Amino acid sequence: MKRHASLIPLSREHHDALLLARFLQKTTPPYKGFPTELPEKARYALNFYNEKLTEHFRQEEAIIPIVKGESTALDALMDEMVKEHIILRELFSQLNDHTELLLPLDHLGKTLEDHIRKEERQIFPLIQENCSDEKLEEIRVLVAEH
Repeated sequence: MKRHASLIPLSREHHDALLLARFLQKTTPPYKGFPTELPEKARYALNFYNEKLTEHFRQEEAIIPIVKGESTALDALMDEMVKEHIILRELFSQLNDHTELLLPLDHLGKTLEDHIRKEERQIFPLIQENCSDEKLEEIRVLVAEH
């Protein structure tokens, strides 16, 4: 399904976050231009989170009042999205607490990847299928403002 224009900016941000998610996983070979040492990977991840993902999560959560009630399946997935954002915030915040980073980074990468794929494959298609043009325009304006 082609992505609706209102959701394209969020999808583009998902692309960058997906790169981060893969980069953090222990089975991924080194990426050219990315840090290879675990402490540097953790710093890179935290910087990405602080500079990009915190606002991205906030924008996605701001969409909830616009789409609420359009579909019970969508409402349930939006609730799951918020819970996953809470988990991801916690996983990012815990990076500072670990001296052994391999498993926490791997877990964070896998959790982030699963989250992004759910949004792209389930949530965004349901938004597109269930929301009117007016609601999609509200989403477009909300995303464009930030």
